[in-house]
Amino acid sequence: MKMLGKCAGFALAAALALFAAGCSKSESDTIAIGGIFPLSGDVAVYGVECKKGIDLAIDEINESGGVNGKKIVLIGEDDEGKPDKSVNAFKKLTTKDKVKFIIGSLTSGCVQAVTTLAQAGHVIQIAPAATAPAITDAGDYIFRACFIDPFQGTVMATYANKNLNAKTAVLIREISNDYSVGLAKFFSDTFKKLAGESSILAELNYNTGDQDFTAQLTTIKASNPDVIFAPGNYTESALIMKQARELGITAPFLGGDTWETPELIDVGKDAVEGCLLSTAFDAGGATGDLAKTFLTKYDEEYHKEPAAFTVLAFDGYRLVLDAIRRADSIDTTKIRDAIAATRDFEGVAGDVTLDENGDATKSAFIKTVKDGKFTYITIVNP
Repeated sequence: MKMLGKCAGFALAAALALFAAGCSKSESDTIAIGGIFPLSGDVAVYGVECKKGIDLAIDEINESGGVNGKKIVLIGEDDEGKPDKSVNAFKKLTTKDKVKFIIGSLTSGCVQAVTTLAQAGHVIQIAPAATAPAITDAGDYIFRACFIDPFQGTVMATYANKNLNAKTAVLIREISNDYSVGLAKFFSDTFKKLAGESSILAELNYNTGDQDFTAQLTTIKASNPDVIFAPGNYTESALIMKQARELGITAPFLGGDTWETPELIDVGKDAVEGCLLSTAFDAGGATGDLAKTFLTKYDEEYHKEPAAFTVLAFDGYRLVLDAIRRADSIDTTKIRDAIAATRDFEGVAGDVTLDENGDATKSAFIKTVKDGKFTYITIVNP
């Protein structure tokens, strides 16, 4: 496996390993890093993609001799995408494994389940892909590497109105999913400002795991909206689009970054052609040397383009590396302060500035599905 050039990205694992030295005994020949991911369950595809970014970094460092002669070991815990199991994973990592840095989990609900615990224990937590605004309200040890729901919802509402000339919309929310509810709210708020208070014709709900959407789609067909905003997990979203097309509904479907997985296309097939989504990364919009080098490395390992979750996890690691460098310390308080001061930091998914809440301010990418593939359309800056 080739080294990733002079890319600072894979040096990150070394820095994190130093930071996590408290997790391992001094006599150990390994250094542990904590991670919480949904590696099984309904949203496992997201956790698997996120972990790939971390595994690449760890492999590169270990093949080059590790850190100070010690190999890096990821102590990963599977929370199945369930908040109660996220709590169990956090407690195991911080009490048994003595980890003081955790990346994860992935979904907003699972991340929020442990933020209060992380803050109280002065454990630095990086949420690579959770977009609910309230996540970083827990305190100053909590950060995220992605944009938040208001930006993603605003981007899609603006795109629908300005680029698609949409004057009316219907929302269909996965009501048991904080992410879906949040994006729908911010889409609605922005769309009403652009197209008028009466522009949202209906707000419909369903539950995770539902299979039949006839009732909701009947209402949508009768409403005849210009666009349908349906930010949910990929399985239900694909089924909604498939059943909508079978009912003769032709309006474009819009969603968020949870749609960006091959399974959306596998389940929805031709029905998802032309759907539009916002996401944190696309190779077509990646122009920097760091991004190009990372893409080459990822292709060598997995023979495809990385998902946004993979890149966000990788960039989250690099944020910590930069903070450790600037802090010149492995003291968690100093690193916390250095992370908070991050400005214009180069990432694979674009430059990152953290605001006063610890949230990343960064660009969004708009994609569509064309000929069975996710295809880059444009980039939207904050």
